[in-house]
Amino acid sequence: MKLPKYGQFAGLAIVGALALTACGSDQAVDPEESAVAADAECVEGGGTLSGAGASSQENAMAAWKAAWEGACEGTTLEYDSVGSGSGRSQFIDGAVAFAGSDAALDEEETAQATERCAGAEVVNLPGYVAPIAVAFNLEGVDTLNLRPEVIAGIFNQEITTWDDEAIAADNPDADLPSTDIVPVNRSDESGTTENFAAYLAAAAPEDWPHEVSGDWPIDPVEAAQGSSGVVNALQGGEGTIGYVDASHVGELGTAAVGVGDDFVEYSPEAAASIVDASPAREGNTENDHAIELDYTTDEAGVYPIVLVSYEVACMEYEDQAEADLVRSFLSYVNSEEGQQAAADEAGSAPLSQETRDAIQGTIDQITAAA
Repeated sequence: MKLPKYGQFAGLAIVGALALTACGSDQAVDPEESAVAADAECVEGGGTLSGAGASSQENAMAAWKAAWEGACEGTTLEYDSVGSGSGRSQFIDGAVAFAGSDAALDEEETAQATERCAGAEVVNLPGYVAPIAVAFNLEGVDTLNLRPEVIAGIFNQEITTWDDEAIAADNPDADLPSTDIVPVNRSDESGTTENFAAYLAAAAPEDWPHEVSGDWPIDPVEAAQGSSGVVNALQGGEGTIGYVDASHVGELGTAAVGVGDDFVEYSPEAAASIVDASPAREGNTENDHAIELDYTTDEAGVYPIVLVSYEVACMEYEDQAEADLVRSFLSYVNSEEGQQAAADEAGSAPLSQETRDAIQGTIDQITAAA
């Protein structure tokens, strides 16, 4: 199954977002300025829902939290944006009801999570689709054209100065200094890292000969925890370059990535194009919606460095109230309104109706064990 095109739906916008539990959002605002989830299916009596995981989702999660809590009296979302790896671990350990993850559970994690779900199926549900920006801080330079092999060479610490011929060749009009390049990677296990590494391994295998993992594979020049930590490190240095969910870029410079003979800037529409062209993950069950991204496409207008961030949940919970809260919140995240809220707040690509319908069919089955 291929995911249909994104970005074609309108919805009620969320103007701002509440602060998240623990790490918090970069863009917290007064809750009175936030719209409520008009179509949310609330749980009678409310309750507290706990989640943890991907920091890439933190701005979208703040928007979802504000709207869902505003619509559902007595309901609270506590989401700790500790990174995908920690979120999956907390979910597997039973510490949270759902995880946000920039990578679907692998085979070993699925087995562990099935045990955590008391033998019930665990599912990966796409909730947030966004480009991963290659962002940098270089005085006087706002954008650069970078081919996959050049990006790989930079992060593999083989290209070490900004005036290197490999960079200059595709940027004849840029005033490139001899400043040292300072690559910044995530210090924590991260789905953003895994997606970025998967792109490098597929698009520039000779220049990135490392196993794909959520952990950075070589000794770092500089490392930081979480998306916000990487951005702070980039902003605090000169000649820095890193990879980060595009919603966190701010005023940093960004790269247009080589695709075939062209260079493509990141955008929700360009990111959606590669997701649309990618198949379902081999071995998925009927209720599992993980996909395999095609990083080697040379199709015009496609931005190839993309993350699909999932909400990971049990199909059955031991507690009925917890199951009801998970179903209620994930239904809002998956709704047209919820997807548009994330797009407005974080620049993500909204899921299409066809994809949302398929995912909702799974969410509707979430229940408590008999």
